[in-house]
Amino acid sequence: MAGPKTFYLTTPIYYVNDVPHIGHAYTTLACDVLARFKRLDGFDVKFLTGTDEHGQKVEKSAEKAGIAPQTFTDRVSQNFRDLVSLMNYSNDDFIRTTEPRHVASVQALWKVLEERGEIYLGAYAGWYSVRDEAFYGEDELTTTPTGKKIAPTGAECEWVEEPSYFFRLSAWQDRLIAFYEANPDFIAPASKRNEVMAFVKSGLKDLSVSRTTFKWGIPVPGNDAHIMYVWLDALANYITAVGYPNTAEGSEYAQRWPADLHMVGKDILRFHAVYWPAFLMAADLAPPKRVFAHGWWTIEGQKMSKSLGNVIAPDALVNTYGLDQTRYFLLREVPFGNDGDFSHKQMVARINGNLANDYGNLVQRVLSMIGKNCGGVVPTPGPFTEADNALLGAAHGLLDTVRAEFDAQAFHKALDALWAVIGDGNRYVDEQAPWTLKKTDPARMATVLYVLAETIRHLAILTQAVMPDASAKILDQLALGPDARGFASLGSAGALVAGTPLPTPQGVFPRFVEPTAE
Repeated sequence: MAGPKTFYLTTPIYYVNDVPHIGHAYTTLACDVLARFKRLDGFDVKFLTGTDEHGQKVEKSAEKAGIAPQTFTDRVSQNFRDLVSLMNYSNDDFIRTTEPRHVASVQALWKVLEERGEIYLGAYAGWYSVRDEAFYGEDELTTTPTGKKIAPTGAECEWVEEPSYFFRLSAWQDRLIAFYEANPDFIAPASKRNEVMAFVKSGLKDLSVSRTTFKWGIPVPGNDAHIMYVWLDALANYITAVGYPNTAEGSEYAQRWPADLHMVGKDILRFHAVYWPAFLMAADLAPPKRVFAHGWWTIEGQKMSKSLGNVIAPDALVNTYGLDQTRYFLLREVPFGNDGDFSHKQMVARINGNLANDYGNLVQRVLSMIGKNCGGVVPTPGPFTEADNALLGAAHGLLDTVRAEFDAQAFHKALDALWAVIGDGNRYVDEQAPWTLKKTDPARMATVLYVLAETIRHLAILTQAVMPDASAKILDQLALGPDARGFASLGSAGALVAGTPLPTPQGVFPRFVEPTAE
């Protein structure tokens, strides 16, 4: 008998040189929502996040702080663990590249690549950005009036000459193109796929994969004068977390690899869509199934920067607007994959419009009418009319639509589909006017309120992934236990049972009121 369907998804591991900001929160949120959705849909999910802790930048930052690199990374990695609890993420593992399991995994990968002739010792001379931990060709750089070399990211580059091991990336150009063409969904969105294809077709050079000018990293097996290039080290976290190098039948690696999805910011797509599949294929390991590169956030129309003082800490958002409100806004406001702008005005419009006026109002008025007019129990429905069946049909049809959008990482479209039914529900209340039916046709009123309660049940089950706390409160008010909240309970099979006592309704989405100056 086959086991449960598995789903393995990852965030990038975050570089421990800074405190988490809205961008970090966004990437992990997208993975959290997908992980929660897949669990509700019957999958055995592994959701990985963590921190990338090696490299010259970390060594310099630790030195500046006057502490050892390990002490520095212990402190800064904790900031990302704190983000997990702040944002209510449901990750199953948190990996740090300083952990023994990771050192063993990367060194094992290195040995395989070396044994297969994919790595050789040479010397490197070229432009390197400490900030990006990346090498750049002369043709990629711009020169300032003072003669400084600047990378496309805006980072300053320095000339580096040192002995180095190289990975034979140039030998993988044609095989990578063939892989992309055979797997058109490997890179998303499509615009990013085109960028990667163009980059690879323009020619690949062998990649320097070791450094000797600093020490904070994983030693190269058999030559500890060298430490591994931080990106070979970092990318391997995804296989470390499923137990590599143990690839035996029945191992976690055998059950979960290749990963179903790597979620990344668009700035690190090249590492994940070019270097990583090449490293894996060179080691005779399967590449991941999909890499999705999302966009960046600006703040009130401006690029986030420390100098402008407009970097938004996730805790400021949660403390100001609420946790589920923040989660909802980040995934609804922008087509996922595009750049987005955070503005207070838009956030308030989403909270007061979509959440309070639309969803919250539907739930509150329906459950209040049931409490007031049906003795606080699930009403007994009579025969359904065409209007009843239309609304119930829309609610029953949501799962297929939402699942397809989630599988494409089109979170905004999934939420649009849910809110279309919320809109249908509100219009149905107005058209059916149960407050009038109370006087003229109480049996019909009971049917209308039952149809609405069933619609709300579907909405609350399907919004759990995005707004777990708020959805749980709604499901509590429908007296649904933990075993009645998965997607297997959707449709008529899990329908509300007439006569079930319901608790006193409570508001779920308060309106945002601007604080007044004292």
